[in-house]
Amino acid sequence: MALAEHFDAFETRSADEREAAQAAALAKQIAQARAHAPHYAALPDGPLASLPVTRKSDLLAQQSASPPFGGVVATPAGQLARVFASPGPIYEPEAAVPDYWRYARALHATGLRTGELLHNCFAYHFTPAGSMLESGARALGCPVFPAGTGNTELQAQAAAQLRPRCYSGTPDFLKTILERGDALGLDLSSLKLGHVTGGAYLPSLRAWYAERGLTVLQSYGTADLGLVAYESSAREGLILDEGVILEIVRPGTGDPVPDGEVGEVVVTTLNPHHPLIRFATGDLSAILPGQSPCGRTNRRIRGWMGRADQAAKVRGMFVRPEQVAAALLAVPGVGRARLIVSLEGERDVMLLRAEAPVDAAVALSEALQAATKLRGQVECVPPGSLPNDGKVIDDTRPVPG
Repeated sequence: MALAEHFDAFETRSADEREAAQAAALAKQIAQARAHAPHYAALPDGPLASLPVTRKSDLLAQQSASPPFGGVVATPAGQLARVFASPGPIYEPEAAVPDYWRYARALHATGLRTGELLHNCFAYHFTPAGSMLESGARALGCPVFPAGTGNTELQAQAAAQLRPRCYSGTPDFLKTILERGDALGLDLSSLKLGHVTGGAYLPSLRAWYAERGLTVLQSYGTADLGLVAYESSAREGLILDEGVILEIVRPGTGDPVPDGEVGEVVVTTLNPHHPLIRFATGDLSAILPGQSPCGRTNRRIRGWMGRADQAAKVRGMFVRPEQVAAALLAVPGVGRARLIVSLEGERDVMLLRAEAPVDAAVALSEALQAATKLRGQVECVPPGSLPNDGKVIDDTRPVPG
């Protein structure tokens, strides 16, 4: 496939080339983090999978103890372009560099090209989503209408007059704008492309856009990391961005799982200004085998598959995936496992269903009680019996009305 169809040569390099380049970049990033981000000053030596995981709760605690950034930002605050705040609050930096969040690559894969107007419906205040997409479009040489959120009728009127080529925003808001435009008798036919994120992109919605002749593709990113993965015209999974290293780990641990197994998304960014090392997103996904038909050679994930932080309150105490993981580690020969929380009458009960030998039940029961301080039953099942969905705690109790 011709290079012109790709953002740059990085997208089509061989696996060996990418692995070597990322290994060198990772070593440089770890050195940068140790030297300039106090949170990582004592980062140990060893392979990436052996390094500690950083979670949002860690960032919140660090920033509360050492505001504003808790020692995870390597660029002095006075040299930043912007500072954003996500719920928590957790403060995120934006350095004064082009395409800081790396969204140009994702918008290019959607089909946006130089000179085409982007109608950007992400928020421009507090959180960085609006800036993420705007900086990506500007890096492509595209003008941006900073529409922001809400004001559906005004959005439709502006689109009818400005004639944008591409929309960016949440998956469902474009449909809302188009339907409002229809009701007002407006011509919104200039909109041919959409780049969506920040919500579930359901098959029914994808089909609705296709019926109107729109190409609407999605991406996955976070306010901490920027772009993580993006969809191409092949529409087969999300291709990893070239600026991150992604692992899928067993929820509650930092242990990588085999390709194809559902687990928590853990990302190391190669951004020297905000050098997050093994940042746990709390999201579930899995590596999709093979290579995209679009010619991009980086690995792919299946997309967002739920949340990994599946804490449940049982008999007044929180039970978390890391506690379940600790119980499993205490007993050799255990594969997948799921802690099912249910009600017997008005009493909370726990059942640990584990892919393990039958004679491991007693040891697992003891390990579960040691880890959670709660008693639970154990059922040993054959390997392959449990679903590959990344779920560690399954709370089946009815939601209070």
